[in-house]
Amino acid sequence: MDNEISSKQKVPLFIVTGSSGSGKTYVINELRRILPNFDIFDIDNLREVGISDEQQIRNVWLRVARNTAESGRMTIICGTAMTWDIEKCIDFPYFKHVYYLNLHCDDETREKRLRERNWPEEMIQDYKKFAKWLFENADKEYTPSMPIVDTTNADVADVAAQIKKWVLQYI
Repeated sequence: MDNEISSKQKVPLFIVTGSSGSGKTYVINELRRILPNFDIFDIDNLREVGISDEQQIRNVWLRVARNTAESGRMTIICGTAMTWDIEKCIDFPYFKHVYYLNLHCDDETREKRLRERNWPEEMIQDYKKFAKWLFENADKEYTPSMPIVDTTNADVADVAAQIKKWVLQYI
């Protein structure tokens, strides 16, 4: 049996990315509520069961998304993921396109959120730099340009509504 999917059968994959502390995990339950026809996953769940190899984690989630697509549903993955890493995944060719959206917050908010998780100062500073890089490269490294949703003062319902609007424009 041929495992190839024709380009007409391919569906897009949506990735809500962002630096740590931006609200990716926080928005998942609300996204599930307002997008019941999508399967929505937290990329970090595999770390919680002991998988630590980053490429293996990405490969597993793209396989899950591929299987979901073969069932006629679309997937949103919430977690930090870069285009060049996703493109290395075994199942990358099975998607029509992978779209990225960046959740972002100001440095003060990010620091507060990460300190509440008892993160060491060095890691907080590293993730602030990464957040800045994502923000500055949203229109350079992503095609189409990666939209940015500011979570600094937005409530979860507003953030989820913005993500929903973004997703629906591509289906």
